[in-house]
Amino acid sequence: MSIQSKRWRVAPPVSEEDLSRFPDRSPLLVQLLHNRGLNDPADVREFLQGQVPGHSPFVLKGMYPAVERLSHAISNGESIAVYGDFDADGVTATALLVQALSALGAQVVPYIPSRVREGYGLNIGALRKLYRDGVRLVVTVDCGIRSLKEVEQASRGLDLIVTDHHSVADQLPPALAVINPKQPGCYYPFKDLSGVGVAYKLAQALFHARERRGKSADLTADDLLDFVALGTVADLVPLLGENRALVRRGLEKMRTSPRPGVEALMADAKVRRDEVDANAIGFRLGPRLNAAGRLDQVMLAYDLLTTTNPLETRKLAQQLGKLNQERQELTKETVAEAEAQVDAAGPDAFLYLVSSPEFKPGIVGLVASRLTEAYYRPSVVVEIGKKRSRGSCRSIPEFHITRALDQCQELLVRHGGHAAAAGFTVETANLDALRERLQAIAAEKLSAADLQPVLEIDRQLPLGEVTKETLKALEQLEPTGMENPQPVLCSPDVHIRHKRKVGGDKHLKLILGDGRGASRDAIWFRAGHLMDKIPGRVDVAYTLEADKWNHSKEPQLHVVDMRPAQASSVAEGDRAYAVRSR
Repeated sequence: MSIQSKRWRVAPPVSEEDLSRFPDRSPLLVQLLHNRGLNDPADVREFLQGQVPGHSPFVLKGMYPAVERLSHAISNGESIAVYGDFDADGVTATALLVQALSALGAQVVPYIPSRVREGYGLNIGALRKLYRDGVRLVVTVDCGIRSLKEVEQASRGLDLIVTDHHSVADQLPPALAVINPKQPGCYYPFKDLSGVGVAYKLAQALFHARERRGKSADLTADDLLDFVALGTVADLVPLLGENRALVRRGLEKMRTSPRPGVEALMADAKVRRDEVDANAIGFRLGPRLNAAGRLDQVMLAYDLLTTTNPLETRKLAQQLGKLNQERQELTKETVAEAEAQVDAAGPDAFLYLVSSPEFKPGIVGLVASRLTEAYYRPSVVVEIGKKRSRGSCRSIPEFHITRALDQCQELLVRHGGHAAAAGFTVETANLDALRERLQAIAAEKLSAADLQPVLEIDRQLPLGEVTKETLKALEQLEPTGMENPQPVLCSPDVHIRHKRKVGGDKHLKLILGDGRGASRDAIWFRAGHLMDKIPGRVDVAYTLEADKWNHSKEPQLHVVDMRPAQASSVAEGDRAYAVRSR
């Protein structure tokens, strides 16, 4: 892990005029909403209520032919396969659509490929096997939008419906129907649905079509919203608009009536029902679901989500917990090897590509994330195979990694992803050429950029003003996530009253004071090695969470950055040396 400089950029204070438009809101809440572009009273009301009206699923291009074909298959007893992805978004999408189709009377089977043997996306071998098993209709979830060759070959014997949310290439797969809000000609107003979100819209449409025929099912689309919450938060799509509304409703279901598998997952992660929020999914529940796919046991996660026997779900949840611990150890070992390669490459690279035949395919994405966090460079981590190698990419806001891969298309077997994250398969013989091409693209794009990470801070607040009321203001922004981040505050000139290492010396537990009697507990994760480098007086940047002790919510600071106390208050765009653990 590195210690790096980082710029603190504090949002400009909201004007008195803007404050006057919200007389019933606290100034802190108005500031937080303003920072997120919410200045109109109607928009603010809609955001805080989290009741964005859902758009009709039939606005999605491709929905009508998809529903017609699926309805025909259900009526005629055809075997349908739901082909998913091995991450949390794909697993929840698979479970959701299988349950929806089953409730409608379909003969349906799930298929989730092996990350190790088959890799991401559709593969022709799996589609041939499904055909031999009697399947004639395949619905993809969270994958398929870039599987042009596979769809073309499979279409000779199978009907395919592709539902996906990833970036679209120049061509669409020649499927019977393609449902992706990002595709050209799709007028669905919300473009940022997750894979499970798109699957939910398909389920909505199917239930609606059944109701139009005067029939009902034992299940409703709303019964599936816990899947939507789990997959949407875990996949790091923007938690705004329809996503935010869906996640809020899904979280409520998890709190009040979780299905047996979700309840077992929460119990093993030590998440109480009243504690379930986006943060709990992102850091405690989602990683367990993802661990199954990362270590090539993805059906454990699927079985957990779909099994109703409480004894079986408890056993499966414990297995996922053990897999997650194994995943953590593998990640730690792989990060150490990857950082050694980065250090050998030198500090002047604009993009790092590290590779090894020893890297596990399920871990490379996590390692790429750690490298990008530590070095603030696009990072590519590749598991080298004998004939083909698989890579995972993570990037920074200044560099769209999927567009960069598009420029290397002739070197790749397949690829896909988003601006900040992507994956690919490459012939091993082309790996060196790919490294050179990506590094050249990055150098051209980033050579004039200021590649210093920026910490966006919502507001400066004296430590003594961090109270239960502050917590209440922050809680109104939940669920927080991508593009609606957990608010970051900063307090200047804070005294370090006590510090000690916890969690096997990995983390720091702190008691902070302001010299005027205020005192707050704080935790700084992955900063144990910085204990002796922290001065007695600091400026501290942090998120805030409730420390629930004796049924009383007390604010606890989760430190995200720290620096020696400055002579003056933190100013907008202030630049300073930051003691920082990434």
